[in-house]
Amino acid sequence: MLLVVGLGNPGADYAGNRHNIGFMAVDVIVRRHGFSPFRAKFDGKTCQGEVAGQRIVALKPATYMNESGRSVAAAAGFFKIDPKDVLVIHDEIDLAAGKLRVKRGGGHAGHNGLRSIHAHIGGEYRRLRFGIGHPGDKDKVTGHVLKDFAHAEQAWLEPMLDAVADHFGLLVGGDDCGFMSKLACFLKPPEPSEPPPDNDDGL
Repeated sequence: MLLVVGLGNPGADYAGNRHNIGFMAVDVIVRRHGFSPFRAKFDGKTCQGEVAGQRIVALKPATYMNESGRSVAAAAGFFKIDPKDVLVIHDEIDLAAGKLRVKRGGGHAGHNGLRSIHAHIGGEYRRLRFGIGHPGDKDKVTGHVLKDFAHAEQAWLEPMLDAVADHFGLLVGGDDCGFMSKLACFLKPPEPSEPPPDNDDGL
């Protein structure tokens, strides 16, 4: 069993924020793979489904970002899920906007949601990191993450979320490299091959 956690802040005021890309990703995955309806539990919203033959519990904490670990710990404890079988989907300012990375373990890099999860279950969980870019000034970070995605960013945001949902089975199966290869092809399509030169001899 895998616990898939999307990070974000609850409420309509935050729904389109860059900080809420984890919620957005979970919503698309749940719809694409026909999970059960969300219901309130574990200080959040949760539902269940199956991807690539594995049972998945999806969770969107309703505790606000800096208390996310409370909800994650409650769900993981109830289902007896080890931290290594927890996948957290979150925004990442240290990745360029539109970039994506999978990571296993490591620090929280100052992300308040990850900091809270570390405090409750340790740091051995997996992460799917969506790059949202850095505003260039640390004093502008809060304003950057708590603003909605710009209109221009929609060009990569929705297609990327769809691609993640399409290939999510690879991630569920532990094939992080295969998943990233599929997404790399999507994020940077191969250049078209050069057409053969014209042959003036008619051969």
